[in-house]
Amino acid sequence: MIMHGKRMRRTAMALALLAGSALAASAQETLTVGANIGNVPWEFQDDAGQFVGFEIDLVAAVADRMGAEVETVNIPFNGLFSAVQSGRIDIATSSITITDERLESVTFAQPYYDSDQSLTALAEGPKSLAEMKDKVVGVDTGSTGDMWATENQAEYGFADIRRYEGLAPAMLDLQAGRIDGYVSDIPALQYYVKDKPQLAVVERIPTGEKYSMMFAKDAELATEVNTILDALKTEGVVAELHEKWFGVAPDAGSSTVTVLPMPTLN
Repeated sequence: MIMHGKRMRRTAMALALLAGSALAASAQETLTVGANIGNVPWEFQDDAGQFVGFEIDLVAAVADRMGAEVETVNIPFNGLFSAVQSGRIDIATSSITITDERLESVTFAQPYYDSDQSLTALAEGPKSLAEMKDKVVGVDTGSTGDMWATENQAEYGFADIRRYEGLAPAMLDLQAGRIDGYVSDIPALQYYVKDKPQLAVVERIPTGEKYSMMFAKDAELATEVNTILDALKTEGVVAELHEKWFGVAPDAGSSTVTVLPMPTLN
C-alpha cells in the first residue's frame, strides 16, 4: 500500500506519540511503602480487603504530586526500621514517632500528627495506671508504648510486659484476660474502641509525640517528600484527611496544619 507524504508523516507522529506515552508509563516511579497493616485508623484493610487509612491516603497524595505509583508492603512495626535502612522499602509509615534515638539511624520528614500514649482496658477492668500494680500490660514490640512501659515498670509495679506485633493480637489477649491493659498510641485506640463497649481508653499518658514518614538516613527522597508536605499542609489537604478519619478538624497550631522543618538531632 502506498501512502501519501502528509499521511505518512501523520502516522509517524502518532506512532512516536504512542511510543513516548508507553515509555513515560513504563518509566513512572513506584514508591515502595512499608506499613504495619492493622494499625487503625492509619493503615488497615477494609471489608473489601483494600488498604485504607489516614497514612495510606497521605502517601497517595504525596505520590500523586510526584507522579509516582505506590506499592504498599505489610511489615510488622518492629521490622519497618531494618526494611527502610536496607532499602527494601522507600518509605515507612505506621504512626511512627520521631525520636532522637531513631534520628541517629534514619531520617524523618516533618511531622503531621501530635499524639500521646494511652492505657486501654476492659470496661470493667482497671480504671487507671494506678490500678495496674501487679498486673500484666501489653505493648507493641519496639514502639514508644513499649519504651514507656519499660521505663515506668518499676514506678507503676507492672507484673509483666507482654509484647505484640500489632493491635489486633493484643486486643484478643486483653478480651481473653491474658493481659490487663494495653499501652499504645491514643488516636488508634480511641478509633478502635468507639464501637466496642466492652473496651475503654481509661487514661491518656502525656508523651508529646509527633508522627511522620520514615526514610533511610539522609535519603534525598525525604527532602522531596518534606517539600510536598509543605504544600499539602498549606493547601489544607492534610487537614481534610484528619477530618475524614477522625471526624473533627485538627487543632490550630498542631503539626497537622503547621509547616515545620525536617527533624534533626537535638
